[in-house]
Amino acid sequence: MAQQQAPVSISERAAKRVAQIIAAEGKPDLKFRLSVSGGGCSGFQYGFDLVSDAAPDDVKVERDGVTMLVDSMSLLYVIGSEVDYVEDLVGASFQVKNPNATASCGCGTSFAV
Repeated sequence: MAQQQAPVSISERAAKRVAQIIAAEGKPDLKFRLSVSGGGCSGFQYGFDLVSDAAPDDVKVERDGVTMLVDSMSLLYVIGSEVDYVEDLVGASFQVKNPNATASCGCGTSFAV
Protein backbone atom coordinates (compact mmCIF):
# COMPACT_ATOMS: atom_id res chain seq x y z
CA MET A 1 0.00 0.00 0.00
CA ALA A 2 1.46 3.35 -1.04
CA GLN A 3 1.93 6.03 1.61
CA GLN A 4 -0.37 9.00 1.09
CA GLN A 5 1.41 12.34 0.71
CA ALA A 6 0.52 14.95 3.34
CA PRO A 7 -1.48 17.96 2.08
CA VAL A 8 1.17 20.30 3.60
CA SER A 9 4.82 19.79 4.48
CA ILE A 10 7.55 21.13 6.72
CA SER A 11 11.11 21.47 5.46
CA GLU A 12 14.08 19.86 7.16
CA ARG A 13 15.36 23.32 8.24
CA ALA A 14 11.99 24.25 9.74
CA ALA A 15 11.67 20.93 11.59
CA LYS A 16 15.19 21.35 12.98
CA ARG A 17 14.43 24.88 14.21
CA VAL A 18 11.11 23.84 15.76
CA ALA A 19 12.90 20.96 17.53
CA GLN A 20 15.42 23.47 18.95
CA ILE A 21 12.63 25.75 20.20
CA ILE A 22 10.75 22.84 21.78
CA ALA A 23 13.95 21.64 23.48
CA ALA A 24 14.54 25.14 24.87
CA GLU A 25 10.97 25.17 26.24
CA GLY A 26 11.68 21.90 28.06
CA LYS A 27 8.32 20.43 27.00
CA PRO A 28 8.98 17.61 24.52
CA ASP A 29 5.24 17.00 23.90
CA LEU A 30 4.74 20.40 22.22
CA LYS A 31 3.53 20.51 18.63
CA PHE A 32 4.01 23.22 15.99
CA ARG A 33 0.73 24.74 14.78
CA LEU A 34 0.29 26.51 11.43
CA SER A 35 -2.91 28.53 11.18
CA VAL A 36 -4.50 31.05 8.83
CA SER A 37 -6.63 33.96 9.98
CA GLY A 38 -8.18 37.02 8.40
CA GLY A 39 -6.07 40.15 8.51
CA GLY A 40 -2.67 41.34 7.44
CA CYS A 41 -2.01 43.68 4.58
CA SER A 42 -2.99 41.11 1.91
CA GLY A 43 -6.21 39.69 3.41
CA PHE A 44 -5.04 36.58 5.30
CA GLN A 45 -2.11 35.99 7.60
CA TYR A 46 -0.19 32.95 8.78
CA GLY A 47 0.16 32.15 12.44
CA PHE A 48 2.69 29.90 14.15
CA ASP A 49 2.36 28.59 17.67
CA LEU A 50 3.45 25.79 19.98
CA VAL A 51 0.58 23.81 21.51
CA SER A 52 0.25 20.81 23.78
CA ASP A 53 -2.81 19.16 22.28
CA ALA A 54 -4.16 18.47 18.83
CA ALA A 55 -7.79 19.18 17.96
CA PRO A 56 -9.91 16.35 16.49
CA ASP A 57 -9.95 17.99 13.02
CA ASP A 58 -6.20 18.72 12.85
CA VAL A 59 -4.08 17.33 10.05
CA LYS A 60 -0.82 16.05 11.53
CA VAL A 61 2.42 16.15 9.59
CA GLU A 62 5.55 14.63 11.11
CA ARG A 63 9.16 15.18 10.18
CA ASP A 64 12.34 14.41 12.11
CA GLY A 65 10.46 14.01 15.39
CA VAL A 66 8.45 17.24 15.03
CA THR A 67 4.65 17.26 14.65
CA MET A 68 3.05 20.11 12.71
CA LEU A 69 -0.70 20.63 13.10
CA VAL A 70 -3.04 22.41 10.70
CA ASP A 71 -6.76 22.84 11.47
CA SER A 72 -9.28 21.96 8.76
CA MET A 73 -10.28 25.59 8.01
CA SER A 74 -6.67 26.75 7.64
CA LEU A 75 -5.87 23.71 5.50
CA LEU A 76 -8.20 25.02 2.77
CA TYR A 77 -5.79 27.95 2.24
CA VAL A 78 -2.48 26.09 2.52
CA ILE A 79 -2.95 22.81 0.64
CA GLY A 80 0.27 22.05 -1.22
CA SER A 81 2.31 24.48 0.90
CA GLU A 82 5.65 23.95 2.60
CA VAL A 83 6.68 25.63 5.84
CA ASP A 84 10.36 26.59 5.71
CA TYR A 85 12.76 28.35 8.06
CA VAL A 86 14.82 31.08 6.43
CA GLU A 87 17.78 33.01 7.78
CA ASP A 88 19.00 36.01 5.80
CA LEU A 89 20.48 39.47 6.34
CA VAL A 90 17.13 40.85 7.48
CA GLY A 91 16.58 38.18 10.13
CA ALA A 92 15.21 34.69 10.58
CA SER A 93 11.62 33.53 10.22
CA PHE A 94 9.27 30.71 9.36
CA GLN A 95 7.86 31.20 5.87
CA VAL A 96 5.08 29.44 4.00
CA LYS A 97 5.69 28.63 0.35
CA ASN A 98 2.05 28.65 -0.70
CA PRO A 99 1.16 27.79 -4.31
CA ASN A 100 -2.41 29.04 -3.70
CA ALA A 101 -1.38 32.61 -2.84
CA THR A 102 -2.04 35.12 -5.62
CA ALA A 103 -0.32 37.95 -3.74
CA SER A 104 1.67 38.38 -0.56
CA CYS A 105 3.16 41.20 1.46
CA GLY A 106 6.85 42.01 1.57
CA CYS A 107 7.41 40.30 4.92
CA GLY A 108 5.70 37.08 3.75
CA THR A 109 3.31 36.77 6.70
CA SER A 110 0.15 37.77 4.87
CA PHE A 111 -1.29 36.65 1.55
CA ALA A 112 -4.31 36.73 -0.76
CA VAL A 113 -5.99 33.86 -2.60
